[in-house]
Amino acid sequence: QVQLVESGGGEVQPGGSLRLSCAASTIIFRLNAMGWYRQAPGKQREFVAGMAPGGRLNYAESVKGRFTLSRDNAKNTVYLQMNSLKPEDTAVYYCNVQINVQVYWGQGTQVTVSS
Repeated sequence: QVQLVESGGGEVQPGGSLRLSCAASTIIFRLNAMGWYRQAPGKQREFVAGMAPGGRLNYAESVKGRFTLSRDNAKNTVYLQMNSLKPEDTAVYYCNVQINVQVYWGQGTQVTVSS
């Protein structure tokens, strides 16, 4: 059974930083495509950043230059470093991984950007 566990969310002031983690229990991130998504209250879940198995990165325009996705193969964990946070970044952040045609999601971690 694939389990993804996100952590690192919290409340931060505008301009601050957070680093989210997504740890996988039974799959290997470097062999599968993965992504970070977010869902704000009353809005649809949207793509934030993704990494192909070969390491190619892709970011939403709204986070380019502020967010960085990275992977630690030894720990089987991916990270989302979020800098220069804005109130509009407030959302529940989810990681996912695609294995063949199946997509698995974590439980999400809340990020709140507020003064």
